[in-house]
Amino acid sequence: MKNFMPVCIMQNTSALIVSLLLSCSLYAQPVQVIFDSDMGPDYDDVGAIALLHAFADEGKANILATIASTKYTDVAVVFSVFNTYFKRPDIPIAVPKGEAPDLRDFQHWSDSIVKNYPHAVNSNRDVPDAVALYRRVLAIQPNNSVTIITVGFLTNLKNLLQSKADMFSPLSGEQLVKQKVKQLVSMAGRFPAGSEFNINKDFVAAKYVFDHFPAPVLFSGFEIGEKIKCGIPLIQNDSIEQSPVKDVFRISIPQAKEDSAGRKSWDETAVLVGVKGYKDWYTVQQGKIIISDKDGSNTWMDDKTSKQYHLVEKAQPAVVQELIDRLIMYKPGKEE
Repeated sequence: MKNFMPVCIMQNTSALIVSLLLSCSLYAQPVQVIFDSDMGPDYDDVGAIALLHAFADEGKANILATIASTKYTDVAVVFSVFNTYFKRPDIPIAVPKGEAPDLRDFQHWSDSIVKNYPHAVNSNRDVPDAVALYRRVLAIQPNNSVTIITVGFLTNLKNLLQSKADMFSPLSGEQLVKQKVKQLVSMAGRFPAGSEFNINKDFVAAKYVFDHFPAPVLFSGFEIGEKIKCGIPLIQNDSIEQSPVKDVFRISIPQAKEDSAGRKSWDETAVLVGVKGYKDWYTVQQGKIIISDKDGSNTWMDDKTSKQYHLVEKAQPAVVQELIDRLIMYKPGKEE
């Protein structure tokens, strides 16, 4: 006698399969990311954008825009070098056109990669203002869908929150962020207390943002990335050729004794948890960042009603270091 399955069971099984497929599909949706970076003066920004593109190729992230929070000459071109190298030359780029920090790398890696690698953008003049691009991109996204990852100064976000209705949206900046942004992941601050570069360089902006941001905020603090030193396996990997990521680490690591074991990976950790979540490596402390309006130093106040959190180590830093070292060696269009 042939095996058979009653029609009702077949129908129920089919429904279950469809339900599971839909669930898997929903779970697999990529994180919609706006990446806001000073892209120099440090070079952990380079590791961070490499991670982001690796995650995008894995289907874990969709890069909506790459935005500079510093306005040194040709910073837009530097972004374009990396977006082009990772085969996404059309990702929108923007720079702040008003008051903003004007800081660049002392190692001159930015000059080197602009000279030696192709890019779709040739000047800061070729790209829009940071706030205009933020508003244009956010306006067309589904509600509560965007993750903003900041690994630089908070100047752009302050200007976005204070922006008015325009051709892109009738909403104010704060209303637009509240409607469209799922979370902000920020490499900023030192916890439970201290002083940190990304906040200090425009602490007026940072204080405004973290006092007014209407969506959840997750901080990857200075103390998280300080222990994760990456880049040595990358520059020692002879199979990686013609890579602007490798060139940046190769040029920069020998210029500072403190980097002899690898560069501290502050910005990479923000991208890691922004796309993959934090639970494999960290726990979080809920509360509120308090930024001094005198010197930009920060403290932390526990608050169970707050929508702000900072990372707390769970896994050993070496575990995260190994992962980041592997990801920054990612070669576009090839197996990792």
